[in-house]
Amino acid sequence: MKPEDLKMVVQAKYGAIANQSLLMNQSSCCGPSSCCGELEFSMIGDEYKNIKGYNPDADLGLGCGLPTQFADLKTGDHVLDLGSGAGNDCFVARAIVGETGKVTGLDFTDAMIHKAIENNKKLGYTNVEFVQGDIEEMPLPDNNFDVIVSNCVLNLVPDKNKAFAQMMRVLKPGGHFCVSDVVIKGEFPEALQKDAEMYVGCVSGAIGINEYLQIIENKGFKNTIVHKQKVISIPDNVLENYLLKPEIESFKSGDTGIFSITVSGYKN
Repeated sequence: MKPEDLKMVVQAKYGAIANQSLLMNQSSCCGPSSCCGELEFSMIGDEYKNIKGYNPDADLGLGCGLPTQFADLKTGDHVLDLGSGAGNDCFVARAIVGETGKVTGLDFTDAMIHKAIENNKKLGYTNVEFVQGDIEEMPLPDNNFDVIVSNCVLNLVPDKNKAFAQMMRVLKPGGHFCVSDVVIKGEFPEALQKDAEMYVGCVSGAIGINEYLQIIENKGFKNTIVHKQKVISIPDNVLENYLLKPEIESFKSGDTGIFSITVSGYKN
């Protein structure tokens, strides 16, 4: 599948999630099968309910971490949230940066932008905005943000080199990013890599952790820190859709694994 086709798959599926969010299963990365085909498995996202600024209407259960917890946000910061969805991390960030700060959410999907704007209207924030755009070609000015956050989104971007290059461009000198994302270790079965539903399910878009960290370094970020790392388990009934039984046993007994990580990097 070509990168542009994968983008259309992501846009279509996340648009469906936004439109059907009232019916979603909050514990699932993709929500119910009506949104994401037959695939449904928990990403075991971090708990938001006791986090200041948390808004249940903006939480679609799509995260794999809590990047704002490690992002070192400060009062007055201008924050960019990549793949902002219905606005959950934007509203958490706004609670930290306060009235003197600003939060911008960037998302690829019309329906998500619409839902985020509606959520923001209910909250009445004048320093939170949502912009539609492609992470690989952000419609945003150079040297504009103090901090970038993102939650389980960059793994869905076909060209991660472009994504991190754009992040470097829009960050102010001395700025930094903190993202939660999905990576893999070991050799991932080809059947899982190729399936479009697994792609939107936050798995087959993921790359190896070493490659991921190398891209960050190659784009000029310094002092990279992996704050947190945890295993994401795929249930047998999901693996059975893609692998034969001997392949499942080999997959589970080997060094291959899917992990969520939260990582930061700094622009000089």
